[in-house]
Amino acid sequence: MIPMKHALLLSVLMFLWLASWIEAAGTTKPETHAFYPDKTKLLDLPAKDAQDWQRRRAQILANMQSVMGALPAPDRRVPLDVQVVQTETLSKLTRKKITYAATKDYRVPAYLLIPHGLKGRAPAMLCLHGTSGPKGRTAGIGADYPRYTLELAERGYVTIAPDYTLLGENQIDPTTVGFESGTMMGIWSHMRAVDLLQSLPEVDPERIGCVGVSLGGHNSLFVGAFDTRLKVMVSSSGFDSFRDYKGGDLSGWCQPRYMMRIETVYGKDPKKMPFDFPEVLAALAPRHLYVHAPLDDSNFRVESAQRCVEAASAVYRLLGAADRIVAVYPPGKHGFPMEAREAAYRFIDEVLKK
Repeated sequence: MIPMKHALLLSVLMFLWLASWIEAAGTTKPETHAFYPDKTKLLDLPAKDAQDWQRRRAQILANMQSVMGALPAPDRRVPLDVQVVQTETLSKLTRKKITYAATKDYRVPAYLLIPHGLKGRAPAMLCLHGTSGPKGRTAGIGADYPRYTLELAERGYVTIAPDYTLLGENQIDPTTVGFESGTMMGIWSHMRAVDLLQSLPEVDPERIGCVGVSLGGHNSLFVGAFDTRLKVMVSSSGFDSFRDYKGGDLSGWCQPRYMMRIETVYGKDPKKMPFDFPEVLAALAPRHLYVHAPLDDSNFRVESAQRCVEAASAVYRLLGAADRIVAVYPPGKHGFPMEAREAAYRFIDEVLKK
């Protein structure tokens, strides 16, 4: 029998999760779909005020799902069944290699880092890796790589770093487990990681954020758009507009781990895409967003990233949250160097350690 206090906690967590899911999944009604040729004009009709913006936001999430596939229904949520593969005790934290159930059909490999000596419930961060650095490298294992999973844990955050779809130890084909894109499978896996964080007695369920570089940089935006439990998102070297990406050649976005509908439905034509990154950024408002976009990024054009941020900033102003979106454009190449990470950590601290 489950003790009463644990049963109550599970009930609360279920309520929070369902509320988050309903907010996102409720946007898939047919009437919420609309196509906007210029996706930077976010405050044109029908978004004249904050109430109107919520309808426009619903359209954005619906259009994202038209490319990514639908967000899974609540009945695909199963007990997490966390299994610990390995435990290491480091000087400042415990690092656990784990797997957890995302659906009944697949499990997600991850690292879970818990700082020593926590007093009360701590804030937590979902840490999403880039293409060249599966989960262990962000957690301090293996070759040099931006180690934000480890560094944030050393700052007092409980952190979790799952392997993304078709990378690292997560080699399940999305189509074999009911997903229409690797991107949506990633979003679901990451939402389940938030479920896991909220279930931990060490974690304050109201103080959770997300951070990532490159692949992780746009995945932090994607999961943040669908999961409003995330209070702060950090994206490093993570995006530009589809219209500007590689001169409008969207081939890189059409791999199985991303969104194959970009090719099969939309013909890799940026003009036909029903959503773009200005809208994704705006869908995060009024929550806190930090963007690091280096000037010499060879993957994503900084000028395009700036235009995306400027467009989304109008929505933040509309919602009275102009100070909650911060973007920096320092010298440097594609990546997330230590100086940039430290600045991002200070931003996260301001949000989650108050």
